[in-house]
Amino acid sequence: MEKNAKIYIAGHRGLVGSAIWKNLQARGYTNLIGRTHHELDLMDGVAVRAFFDQEKPEYVFLAAAHVGGIMANSTYRADFIYNNLQIQQNVIGESFRHEVKKLLFLGSTCIYPRDAHQPMSENELLTSPLEYTNEPYAIAKIAGLKMCESFNLQYGTNYIAVMPTNLYGPNDNFDLERSHVLPAMVRKIHLANCLKRGDWQAISDDLNKRSVEGVTGNHKKDDILAILNKYGVTEQGVKLWGTGKPLREFLWSEEMADACVFVMEHVDFKDTHSVNDKEVRNCHINIGTGKEISIRELAELIVKIVGYEGELTFDETKPDGTMRKLTDPSKLHKLGWHHRIEIEEGVQRMYNWYLN
Repeated sequence: MEKNAKIYIAGHRGLVGSAIWKNLQARGYTNLIGRTHHELDLMDGVAVRAFFDQEKPEYVFLAAAHVGGIMANSTYRADFIYNNLQIQQNVIGESFRHEVKKLLFLGSTCIYPRDAHQPMSENELLTSPLEYTNEPYAIAKIAGLKMCESFNLQYGTNYIAVMPTNLYGPNDNFDLERSHVLPAMVRKIHLANCLKRGDWQAISDDLNKRSVEGVTGNHKKDDILAILNKYGVTEQGVKLWGTGKPLREFLWSEEMADACVFVMEHVDFKDTHSVNDKEVRNCHINIGTGKEISIRELAELIVKIVGYEGELTFDETKPDGTMRKLTDPSKLHKLGWHHRIEIEEGVQRMYNWYLN
């Protein structure tokens, strides 16, 4: 990519997109384009076409998506498949129509089967059933990577699909109903710590910045206690979903962004598969650390970093999701990129960011 090339980052305010934007700026790219959801609804095909007609981007990072944790995925199944299919259809379709030089599509490692061999290589895709709790989202992301692959094979485009593992970092979603596991635990344990210390000013400030089901720091204490209790946060302790036994892999979002820009700068579609393959498939690239930690160990790490001295328990009546989900990043390693930030450093960074 040329430093002055026009680059569109779809979803530039989110966890993924904001990290990519920051990384591109640090590398000296000067012509970045972004639109908020209010400015451009990516589910509106007419609006997306008009945007591409006007801006004519040369490169596209498709980091916009409808995302959430296990609770949101289980509750809003139709939203997760419909919204993501619409976004992908519109952005990839208009990128093709406007002859975008290169596109990077960001998926998720939830595309892999529930009982995939561990660690999961790219070849595990579509080998057995998906995890039920996030099946609609996974199917949408599989459709997106197959759309990229199919355009490349039929039309000679250069669309690369990457599948990041669980991400966390600046600008994460800390909504207790819809967030992923790590930011949800950080916020719950932080709020529990505030309750334990009787720091109602900190609780009020937190809820005023991010209300929980409409409850803000201006509500009565009883209302605040009730809504926090609903999400497992009490004056005595924190109760988290599941058994705490599932193993998860986590990657600092700014490192994911670095890997994405590296792929855009150095990797083409021809590099993602063997030229001798009769059937070209699984051309996507895992982005991960290849290291894992149990949910219980992660919670205990957050407790230590926050300095929380209350009880930590698990509600075993709630679902765990997939018990293990570890990526095999060897394909990316062979292409020349490795992670550097380990989970202990990353969680400390994230909590510092949250406090500020």
